[in-house]
Amino acid sequence: MEGDGGGQGGDDGSRRHKKMIRRRRLGEGTSTAAPEASPAVPMEEDVSAMMPGKDDPVGPKKSELRSQLGWSVVRVIYQGLPDFQMTRLEEIGFGPFLRLDELTPDVALIQALKERWDPECHAFLLPWGHMIPTLEDVARITGLRVDGQAVTGVTYTSYQEMVERLLGLEVTRERSSLVLRTRLQASLGVADARHHTGEGQAEYMARLTADARAALAEEEGAAADLDLRRFLILVIGELILGTRGDPVSCRCLLLLEDLTQVGSYAWGAALLAHLFDSLGTSSGETGVWAYCHLPSLGRGVPRRAGAVPLLQRWRFCRDERSLWRQVTLIHDALDTVPFGHVQWTPYIKEDDATQPWVERGRPYFGRDIWLHCFNTVVPLHHRLVAWTLGLHQAVVEFPTRQRSWERPGRSFRGIQQVTDWTVRVREQLDDWERRGKEVVSEAASDEDYFRAYARKYGAQVYKVPTTGTYFTAFSLFEFLVDYATDLAFDCSLTPRDGSPRSRASSIPPSSSETM
Repeated sequence: MEGDGGGQGGDDGSRRHKKMIRRRRLGEGTSTAAPEASPAVPMEEDVSAMMPGKDDPVGPKKSELRSQLGWSVVRVIYQGLPDFQMTRLEEIGFGPFLRLDELTPDVALIQALKERWDPECHAFLLPWGHMIPTLEDVARITGLRVDGQAVTGVTYTSYQEMVERLLGLEVTRERSSLVLRTRLQASLGVADARHHTGEGQAEYMARLTADARAALAEEEGAAADLDLRRFLILVIGELILGTRGDPVSCRCLLLLEDLTQVGSYAWGAALLAHLFDSLGTSSGETGVWAYCHLPSLGRGVPRRAGAVPLLQRWRFCRDERSLWRQVTLIHDALDTVPFGHVQWTPYIKEDDATQPWVERGRPYFGRDIWLHCFNTVVPLHHRLVAWTLGLHQAVVEFPTRQRSWERPGRSFRGIQQVTDWTVRVREQLDDWERRGKEVVSEAASDEDYFRAYARKYGAQVYKVPTTGTYFTAFSLFEFLVDYATDLAFDCSLTPRDGSPRSRASSIPPSSSETM
């Protein structure tokens, strides 16, 4: 209220403040001290509420705890399922994903990468060029299927009747696709997911598993089908296409009506579309992608060598420094990673025979293709990362956001109008069904690409820390021409035939090399 001094959250602490993570301004070099006034961007809602002072040590973030709880609840319900339900999940293709251990999300790394994301070309903008998570990354990291039918269909103005009929539950509001997570968990036997006083982790998991086993149908039939749909919508809405907050989206529910067809959909491709559209809300996939391709950042700790999917091979290296400090250090590290330290082909020595989901998805790898997840329809511009295919990076036209339709905002859940996305984005759906367009490159070197990249993004990604100023696009272009003739980096890239080869690549210097 006016005049009481508390309407804007005064000093009494009665109102929660959102913390901000500062984005580096143009003309600013490597961070050595906390600047005073600067533009800021809000953190994800998951982490902002618990952010401490800049240099204060912190414990687990709220998003980490929520992710751990989500994984734990799904795990105990999965372990409580009867054998015939586990067999059905294997046939659907969710078995490898559901057998994964929980992975604590690397919140600081995800936030730092998110600030490097270009929504126009759906790529990270880094000093050495574009980087993009691909369908092969998703398949290898999660074990989810990236081939098959697109995850698309009709979005509705109300999901109430559908949720009552297929799940036996109620949505949060009449015009909503959201069902309360706690209500969904309770229907699967996990009504109380809280730790009891003095209860260890093993006791906690055993108690919840017993509760789930007691509530789930033990024989095949309508009740077992209901259990499986409830479990699948929890997995999809919480772990694959997760949203902020507790409610679980039921947009995909109609695809679960015929349980025999659930395994025919490309759930991994839908995860990648969801990731592109709302980078940072997924739990561990983005972090593990960076652990594989940017190991020199030192954010992940290897574990279980040879385990598949790759989410089982890594764990988050706990960092007790403040979130602000971690993000700042990651930005500094990204600015100084040499091109030769980037692992463009980290899977070259993988045994694909142990990963059938990779073999099935191979026809979709290395292609420019449109990704679908109902109202989320985004392009995968694989041609921007030809290095991942063992090719030189050719000069290509950098994409801009030009769509023949306007997609509603991220809050869209089908409540505005009934929309058949198989009709509205028919051209993009045809592209998916044709498996997109294969990426090829006849370039003999990367020099022309680096020049074009510098012209387009130079002021955003290249800095001279000794002067605290960024290159202009023209001065950087001139520098690149000279630099390309004088210096070269040996980069281990492997062509498609699997034989190693070395090549020299001309690139802009890292900030440490210009000092």
